[in-house]
Amino acid sequence: MPSVSQEVYLLPLDDAGHPDVPGGYIYLPPPTERAYIVRFAIEGTSSICREGSLWVNVPRQGEKFDRHAFREYKLHPDFNQTLCIDVPIHLAGAFAFYTTYTPLPDFSTALSAPPKPTRTETFYFDVSPRLTVNDVVLPIDSLSIFSLISKLMGEYPKDWERHLRGIGQREYNMVHFTPLMQRGSSNSPYSMYDQLTFDPACFPKGEDDVATMIDSMEKNHGLLGLTDVVWNHTADNSRWLEEHPEAGYNIETAPWLEAALELDNALLQYGTDLAKYDLPTELKSADDLQRVMDGLKPHCLDLVNIWEFYVVKVARDARAAVDAWLSGITSGDSHVDGAKEWSLSQKVEFLRSNALIGANEFAGRFHRKIDPHVAAALLTTVFGHGTSKREEAALEAMTRWLKALNVPYYREYDDDVAVIKQQVMDRVRYLRLDDNGPKLGPINEKHAFIESYFTRLPLNETTKKHNRKALFLVNNGWVWAADAMKDNAGSSSRAYLRREVIVWGDCVKLRYGKRPEDNPYLWDFMTRYTRLMAKYFAGFRIDNCHSTPLHVAEYLLDQARDVRPNLAVFAELFTGNEKMDYVFVKRLGLSALIREAMQAWSTQEVSRLVHMHSGRPIGSFEIDKLSSGKKSKSSSAANGVNDSLSDTTEIVHNIRQSPVHALFMDCTHDNEVPAQKRDARDTLPNAALVNMCACATGSVMGYDEIYPKLIDLVHEPRLYQSSFSDHDVKVGAGRGGIGRIKKLLNQIHTFMGRHGYDETFIHHEGEYITVHRMHPKTRRGYFTVAHTAFPGYGDGHGTLTPVHLTGTKAKLIGSWKLEVNVSDAAKKAVFDGKQFLRGLPSSVSDLSGVGLQVEDDETVITMPSHFPPGSIAIFETCIPGAEHSDGLDLYVTSGASQAFGDCSLVDLNFIMYRSEPEERDTSDGKDGVYTIPGHGSLVYAGLQGWWSCLRDVIRYNKLGHPICNHLREGTWAMDYIVGRLDRMAKNKGYSSLLKPAEWLRSRFEAIKRVPSFLRPRYFALVVQTAYEAAWARAMAVFSDDIRSGQEFIQSLAMVSIQMTGYMRSASLNPFQAVPSMAAGLPHFSSSWARCWGRDIFISLRGLYLATGRYSDAYNHILAFASVLKHGMIPNLLSDGKLPRYNSRDSIWFFLQTVQDYTKMAPNGLDLLKDSVDRRFLPYDDTYFDFDDPRAYSQRSTIEEIVQEALQRHATGLSFREANAGPNLDMQMKDEGFNIDIHVDWKTGIIFGGNQSNCGTWMDKMGESDKAGSRGVPGTPRDGAPVEMTGLLASTLAWVAELHDQGMYQFGGVQTDAGKYVSFKEWASLLQENFERCYYIPVDAGEDGSYDVNPSVINRRGIYKDVYRSGKEYEEYQLRPNFPIAMTVAPQLFTPEKALGAVEMADKYLRGPTGMATLDPSDLKYRPYYINSEDSTDFSTAKGRNYHQGPEWIWPTGFFLRAFLKFDLMRKSTKAEKTEAFQQITRRLEGCKTAIKESPWAGLPELTQKNGEFCGDSSPTQAWSAGCLLDLFYDAREIAKE
Repeated sequence: MPSVSQEVYLLPLDDAGHPDVPGGYIYLPPPTERAYIVRFAIEGTSSICREGSLWVNVPRQGEKFDRHAFREYKLHPDFNQTLCIDVPIHLAGAFAFYTTYTPLPDFSTALSAPPKPTRTETFYFDVSPRLTVNDVVLPIDSLSIFSLISKLMGEYPKDWERHLRGIGQREYNMVHFTPLMQRGSSNSPYSMYDQLTFDPACFPKGEDDVATMIDSMEKNHGLLGLTDVVWNHTADNSRWLEEHPEAGYNIETAPWLEAALELDNALLQYGTDLAKYDLPTELKSADDLQRVMDGLKPHCLDLVNIWEFYVVKVARDARAAVDAWLSGITSGDSHVDGAKEWSLSQKVEFLRSNALIGANEFAGRFHRKIDPHVAAALLTTVFGHGTSKREEAALEAMTRWLKALNVPYYREYDDDVAVIKQQVMDRVRYLRLDDNGPKLGPINEKHAFIESYFTRLPLNETTKKHNRKALFLVNNGWVWAADAMKDNAGSSSRAYLRREVIVWGDCVKLRYGKRPEDNPYLWDFMTRYTRLMAKYFAGFRIDNCHSTPLHVAEYLLDQARDVRPNLAVFAELFTGNEKMDYVFVKRLGLSALIREAMQAWSTQEVSRLVHMHSGRPIGSFEIDKLSSGKKSKSSSAANGVNDSLSDTTEIVHNIRQSPVHALFMDCTHDNEVPAQKRDARDTLPNAALVNMCACATGSVMGYDEIYPKLIDLVHEPRLYQSSFSDHDVKVGAGRGGIGRIKKLLNQIHTFMGRHGYDETFIHHEGEYITVHRMHPKTRRGYFTVAHTAFPGYGDGHGTLTPVHLTGTKAKLIGSWKLEVNVSDAAKKAVFDGKQFLRGLPSSVSDLSGVGLQVEDDETVITMPSHFPPGSIAIFETCIPGAEHSDGLDLYVTSGASQAFGDCSLVDLNFIMYRSEPEERDTSDGKDGVYTIPGHGSLVYAGLQGWWSCLRDVIRYNKLGHPICNHLREGTWAMDYIVGRLDRMAKNKGYSSLLKPAEWLRSRFEAIKRVPSFLRPRYFALVVQTAYEAAWARAMAVFSDDIRSGQEFIQSLAMVSIQMTGYMRSASLNPFQAVPSMAAGLPHFSSSWARCWGRDIFISLRGLYLATGRYSDAYNHILAFASVLKHGMIPNLLSDGKLPRYNSRDSIWFFLQTVQDYTKMAPNGLDLLKDSVDRRFLPYDDTYFDFDDPRAYSQRSTIEEIVQEALQRHATGLSFREANAGPNLDMQMKDEGFNIDIHVDWKTGIIFGGNQSNCGTWMDKMGESDKAGSRGVPGTPRDGAPVEMTGLLASTLAWVAELHDQGMYQFGGVQTDAGKYVSFKEWASLLQENFERCYYIPVDAGEDGSYDVNPSVINRRGIYKDVYRSGKEYEEYQLRPNFPIAMTVAPQLFTPEKALGAVEMADKYLRGPTGMATLDPSDLKYRPYYINSEDSTDFSTAKGRNYHQGPEWIWPTGFFLRAFLKFDLMRKSTKAEKTEAFQQITRRLEGCKTAIKESPWAGLPELTQKNGEFCGDSSPTQAWSAGCLLDLFYDAREIAKE
């Protein structure tokens, strides 16, 4: 089957199941013909994979969307891989997902109750609708929307068709209609009488007319239809309300509104009675208002006694309590013990907490009351059993208590009354006195004192069958700064009582309840209305979306999308909270939020709004992998993935950080027009600026015509008139408004939106704004200059500095100015029109004199001297340097796989990495890493150095970063990258660098031709492409397990490349260059400090064997085998020229690695028969230089090397380091150079070292004369370190088994006494004695069975760090070394004891990334390592506490391997075993974050306490990564079993 491309949008979920997407808002493009895929990526043993499932409500192809129908995808754990769940997207809308899982319990060796299953919160992603008109696809950002007030259109079809033709001719592509349904008594389009009947005044044939109109709009005029949907209210005279008053909030359905109704009645009556109280009925001054307000309390509020809705009725409830007391009927007696001694406040609090009924409700008068039986219990405690003798006292007491109980409720009432008075006063002032208010005049029946909050349904044959209380329905309205998720008419709100609602008196608020069953008629009625709208209209504008219950909007939009799947949905949100806006947008799948340019009060604010809606800055970075060319089966049935798709070439998109999309209107039907708010001339520049934005844009009827004022959509009787509706509209100058220029603006806007012109640069200078918008790939664009017009500008107000468009060619499309006659006479003529709405007299004129001058590689634009406010100029632009036959983006991102396809891993070391010392070494000191001004030096000279700098710059589009400034200033970075590859390619063995160098050179040469402001983008594209190609090449060379592993495993494997390369100053062979492993970068990267025997053989299993780098492993084993001396390998190799033998443990890690090689490498046992030239003579301690004739004169097989090491230790070692003294180690005391090692043949344990040296990995020597610590090791660990005993046991078991199989010729060793001991016998001695010598029992009663001194024990249930140390307390310290022994020699450990010790280490030593090197409870614990500390502190001066608390990373690998190994021993079921792996995953989180965030792309040597950064740590260390790769290798092997 041929390969096809498949678009994939990557949606990673973190360990908690949350989407790991910048900003958290997931906005995806419209569905495509071949469904694109949303790929959920979940780490294989994430916590949510424990009995986990991903639930997604995206329907399968052909299925209908059901919000509540979630498909389940089982999450089958996989420790080594990332689970990918592919969900094809066939529909637009808002989709939800969540995960269910059983939480991972805390690790414990004790039995504990299993956690209960749980789930994440619900998350959402929105898929944009696919809109088309006449087979042309219109992305949301290409829409040019025209808004009109439907009732002003005139006669249908004549006038409507005329206006629609004019709208289409101006190149709008969507028409927004205010509601087209039959209107209520107020005549407002938004107060609908019947939601199921189209307005007969507009559409005589009803639905048929609408169907005809929509068809004509689309076919004849290229216009889609958009209408308001109004879901939260209906007209106050809607007939269906009389049948179904339960659809609203009335006193029957919402009894908590009774007080608000009584207050409303009282206020209206007060207004009617003003004259009776000798108060003014026409307010002409603030004094008049104050007089009316002074009368409000005595003549209104006091008459309705609203306080009765707040308080307990004292006399009633006191009597009832006493009666219950007298009858002996009580309850809650157990709560009143000691009540006789209580204070008044305690008794009151008891009643409030235990006896008060209706405390949190707000219903009828005196609805709050006391449970008499609970109150009687209190009386019984205080007065004894009820008797008539004490009745009066009891009644008096209860009365006193209840009065005290009421105090806070009276205070609550007083607070509400204060609000009521202020709200009434403010509203009356606005209605009658404020300049910006309606100034209603006299208070009378037509214009009441204040708006009523309630609609009172008429009494008639229909309504009389209802309860009278059902006929008072609350009106809809809005509340300043209200919580959008709170129902202002609900039981928890008093907004209607407190008069906080700005009410619409012609609209009844609808009451949906929580589900359709709560109000069946209303839900059904509004569903039919919604489906009717969706039948004809391509888009909805949700009226008052913020006050529409979210669950209602979800339900109704689901109904609408069932009718029209590709439905555009717009809304105005006045939540006052951006976070809340996102909630509505995500859950409803809103296409855009409506934003208004006319909200701006200055040129600066206009500039800000344009910037907000203009997409990405020019030159923004590309976050997608443009040319991965990866072929992949998109699914895995085991993980619940739809796996029906064929092999595909995937185009993987990272989901961009997305703002909420906007519908940016130059003016809406709610806004004052420019002639009112600004200067009428601003109509043109405002429109031009809006249309340059990278979002949907819109306008309103009358804007293009320059109407003089906002149209009153309720009371305006005149009809629309527009010259653009009566004549053909052609682009250019002319009279009657800006419609001819608007045509051009709409054409440009739609074109840019359709073709993805989403990069913009905005410049604000004085009263000028320039906008340059271009395509991110073709680099074609449009440039607009706008001179805004705000009041007071006249005809001047500044000039624009010449505009320099670097590397850009520009062509003038046109330049125009708008002139408007705003004289009083002109306005009067317009306002006096009785029949039609007309615009102010205006003309658009051509402007000449715009300068276009080409200078070198730039175009300079100059504005003419006459370019007055209200002028614009529009240019078409292109960037010749970005033009390429294949497209520059495609060219710079193609061909990399072939260019890097022949590179070896050592080539990749040079291409990708090389720290400063390494780069200096390679170039004889001439070249180092690159330094970026203002940023500093990169960590690597290779691509990783650049990528580490660019990674977050690209992800967060940081175009102001110093690297971007540097790239704009010159091409030095490009020359550096190519230059170092060119120079290295000339060296022997590096010819494979020629292709990458040529590829980079050709791409950078193409980039150099683009304008400097685009260089950062294209440079990043090239570097990212090269980086990914190099990475892909590495994966191709690595083992299958790495290639198919999760990103963390691959990142760890890349450290093997990072650490392995050629060094002139450090080879594995003194006579030839051999790539060598660095212990860490940059501290341990060159010369003698590069190759450490211990570090290499701790790292090698993970970095080389687990990755398939068997040849590198082989070379390092042979190199160190060749320098065996004293039965030891050197701590420092120094090319083999000056090896130093001062580490007792290195040989044991070496032997473990030889064992691992024989088991992991293909034909690994052949290694034992391979031979090496010996640097020193076998079994001879004589030292001589590397060029001595004896050097390399003899050969030994690896088998013989292994045996020599065992034999030398068996007979004992005692030597003094060669060249001992200050020249070898200036810190060491003289006795520290003495090395003594022997076997205790009673136990089989090897002992060695002294208190003056430090022969294990914890090798920090004291250095401070000031503190007196010079020559005193921080951690001598003399005696028998636990890990060395474990490594010895592992080696003995291995060679014993090989001998039995005839694969190892030696069967044992001779002791120093001449006795032969077989390997089995030696291993048995260790097995018999290990736990007796090392274990510290939990129970002190068992101390007699172990070699312990109870007086020294600090912590029990652990294994000693050392056996028989020079300082006894050092034996008993808890350190992270025993897990090494557990890992390599588990047979030494009793599983229960081992797991208990693991639990202790987990609890006390494990940090976020590393293991604390000492128990925090130890007196020597010092967790902050500062090597430069020059203090008198013996413990920490000169960093002596290197291993006394700081948290090292590499022991984490061994700890987790031991953890997994012994935890699995107690597991039997698959689920239990999965839990063991998930416990490991949880403990890897810090390391995963560290390697991801580190610019060094590795794991550090160590951290301070709790993972804090350590400035003296090597930032990337070989063994830190290698030991974690060991863990993953073990996991794979266990999985195979």
